[in-house]
Amino acid sequence: MADTVVTDTHASGDDPNRRDFIHIAAGAAAAGAVVGLAWPFIDQMNPAGDTLALASVEFDLTKVAAGQQVVVKWRGKPLFVRNRTPAEIAQAIKDDNASLRDPQRDEERHKPGKPEWLVLIGTCTHLGCVPTFGGGDYGGWFCPCHGSHYDTSGRIRKGPAPRNLEVPDWDFVSDTKVKIG
Repeated sequence: MADTVVTDTHASGDDPNRRDFIHIAAGAAAAGAVVGLAWPFIDQMNPAGDTLALASVEFDLTKVAAGQQVVVKWRGKPLFVRNRTPAEIAQAIKDDNASLRDPQRDEERHKPGKPEWLVLIGTCTHLGCVPTFGGGDYGGWFCPCHGSHYDTSGRIRKGPAPRNLEVPDWDFVSDTKVKIG
């Protein structure tokens, strides 16, 4: 008669279910360790508290007379708050029909019913220099670094800048106060 050998796979530790569980548990522990080590690196990329505090800024418009602009620091950039004159507004509307590199109508760049108020991020879209108002060929801003010319609506008209001066998200909080950001 042949001898029959009976083996107990559970006692020897060769249970495939147990082996799978050990592999899954070891993988989860390793993944947890990687996340635990990587989290400080990932978390440091979040904005700091002082940056979050600058996410929006309120500004009192009574400080800006007609034909003037005020430069406010916002998110580390200059922000132009300009009270345009009727002549500047008329010129901007007239230029709506001009050949524009970055086509945009003047009415798209200010709040409805408030064409005198123009809020722009004051960095040239070429290389980030700060344009000055009143220079250039179109009565608006001129970037002395590389010669970009913007009109009275902040639209690029001449020079190397590829886009108009950016209009940030902003709105009126009251008749005399705006919130940017």
